Parts: sequence; C-alpha cells; structure tokens
Amino acid sequence: MTTQPPDTATPVRTFSVAIPDDDIRDLRDRLRRTRWPNPETVADWSQGVRSDHARALVDHWEHDYDWRRFETALNRHPQFLTEIDGLDIHFIHVRSPHPDAMPLLLTHGWPGSVIDFLRMIDPLTDPVAHGGRAEDAFDVVIPSLPGFGFSGKPTGIGWNVDRIAAAWTELMRRLGYTRWAAHGGDWGSVVTTMLAKAQPDGLLGIHLNTPYAFPEEIPKKLSPEEQHAMDTLTLYGGVLGGSNHLQGTKPETPGFALADSPAGQAAWIYEKFQSKTDNAGFAEDAIPLETILDTISLYWFTNSAASSARIYWENRAATMAGPALTLPVAVTVFPKDIPLLPRSWIEDKYTNLIHYAEADKGGHFAALEQPEILVDEIRVGLRSLRGALQTGS
Repeated sequence: MTTQPPDTATPVRTFSVAIPDDDIRDLRDRLRRTRWPNPETVADWSQGVRSDHARALVDHWEHDYDWRRFETALNRHPQFLTEIDGLDIHFIHVRSPHPDAMPLLLTHGWPGSVIDFLRMIDPLTDPVAHGGRAEDAFDVVIPSLPGFGFSGKPTGIGWNVDRIAAAWTELMRRLGYTRWAAHGGDWGSVVTTMLAKAQPDGLLGIHLNTPYAFPEEIPKKLSPEEQHAMDTLTLYGGVLGGSNHLQGTKPETPGFALADSPAGQAAWIYEKFQSKTDNAGFAEDAIPLETILDTISLYWFTNSAASSARIYWENRAATMAGPALTLPVAVTVFPKDIPLLPRSWIEDKYTNLIHYAEADKGGHFAALEQPEILVDEIRVGLRSLRGALQTGS
C-alpha cells in the first residue's frame, strides 16, 4: 500500500473560491480608468509589452472575460487549506479512481499558479478516459507556493526553496502518502530538485521540465549544444531578466504599482508569457487567452504580486548549477525553454537519470503550453518507479 490514514493532528480544511462581487466590480472600474503610458519608441517588443497589445488585452479583460466561469471550473476540483510551519497552504487534491495510482506532487513556478496544471488533472488521475492505461494513474496534489494564490503570505523571512520542500514533504505525510513522486517547472523545478536533494522518506523520484543543472565550472571549450545553453542563460539573465532582477532585489517596490493597477499586473505577467513560450509572436499563440487572464486575475484578486515576487528575494543567492542528485530523475526538455541545457550536462548532474526526452514543441511554461505532451512524459518518465511503489523497496 502507498497510503496510511491521514494525519488528523493538524486540520485539513475544505476550501472553495468565492471572490466578492464588489472585487469584480472594482477590477472593471480600475480597468476602465487605466492611465496609459506613452507608447514605445520601437517597432518590436524590445522595450516590453507593446501599447496596442496591452490595450487590447485590458479591453478584453474588462468587457469579455468571465471570472465566474473560471471560479466554477476551479471549484470543480477538491481544494483544501492546512497550516504548515505557521503558514496556511492551499492545495488541490484529486484522487484517482484507479486503486494503485501513484501519488504525484505538482509544483508551479512564477508567474504561475495551480492553474498551470488544471488541464492535466483529469488525464493524470483517469488516464483510461484520456487515451492512457489504468496502470499509469496518479493521485495529484497541487499546492500553491507560499505567497501565491490562496496560500498564506509569509510575514517574516526564510521561506526559501529548502523550506518549501520541507513543507511539501510534511503535506504529503499529512495526507497519508508513504511513497510518492514529484514534478515541477520553473520555480517548481527548483523546489522539486531540493526535494530530491533532501531525499525525504517516501520520495521515489522526480520529473523536471526545466533542469537547473549547469556545471559548477563552465568548460573553456564548448560544443554547439553547450554554447547554445550559455547563450540562452545570457538571454535569461540579461534581456529577459529584468523582472527577475527587480524581484530578487526590491520585490516590494513593483508590488506597490502592481497592487494598485490591474493593467500593470496584466502587462507584468503577459510579458513573461510572451517572451518565454514557443509562440509565433504573441503569448496567446502558446497559451489560451482566457487561461492567461485566469492567471492574471488570480494574482490580482489575491493581491499576491509582492508576496509571490519574494521567492526571488528569498533565493537570491541560488545559482543555476543546482545540486547533484542521486535519486531517480526523469527529464523532458522543451525546445524553446530558456535556459536550454544539453543532455550531457543533465546526465553529469543527475547520476540516476531514468528517462530523458526532447519534446518537439513547447517552451518554458510547458504545463500551460503543452499539457498533453507533459502528461505523456510524466507517465513514461515515472513508469519505472511503480515497482517500488508497490513493493516499498
């Protein structure tokens, strides 16, 4: 068996989303009264989100977007709150109808949320209904990172990725899972990597779609694939790194603007989706427009711009190298991910690499861009761990 009776010492409370009507009216009023900046002075996106596109996005948000549609869809899934390490953690928990399902912890990044995985829940938990096999079924646990979404907002320092990983371990224990696997992308990949480094009892292995596995020392002579990795790292930390740098140094400063201006919050998030996805020029080429606005709206209604940004500040000393891992690791690389690492570096860092694949499309936000591919890759990548799931070895 992979479960034991849930720990009832600390309550796990049911939760559902119910944004007040007044908050929705306030949002639309603020959008209507947006004070627009002067247009950019270039013909491309090199200065950020283009004014005409920002105006179109905000116009759609004000007049056509339906938060209640999304709220209903989110509340279709069982949601909970539980206090861990002094902070309320919000999570979705969906059990599979198949009895031998593997428990799977899914961790999002920034500017992500539990929304990232909503289209993956049904295929993961009920694969037979979605072209898969019963033996590939998962129970899924999807927590909101501290300071994100409906999780609590830390009032003190110290919530780095190691502490989050420890909280996730406690969450799985509290739910009664004795053997489980984990997946993550973006900051979720960093948290999942820290889980694998810690090797808590019960963690069988992990799957990553963004491996942070740069060498401690970059070779002087680089192969074409290694040079591309360095080029994408330069892009990640340079031209595309403005928000990361600001959030890693002064997260409260943009928080004032983003907490007051929904148009600003929209542009702040939209730019990341536009610049780091596999698209033909616009974010909505890769991620459905309504999903983009679901994400932006979640950040707005939970006033989590500043609190979510602090994950960069809390981990500002982290490097792109990441730790060496001996726990089983599965990796799927998406071609437009930034940064994009070669297989050789991944194999050097993860000595127990049980699966490696290169997707034919998709970028940094794989769960939002290519959920079907990611579901298949998680199924295949973690399949070899199912023997240990049953035997406890």
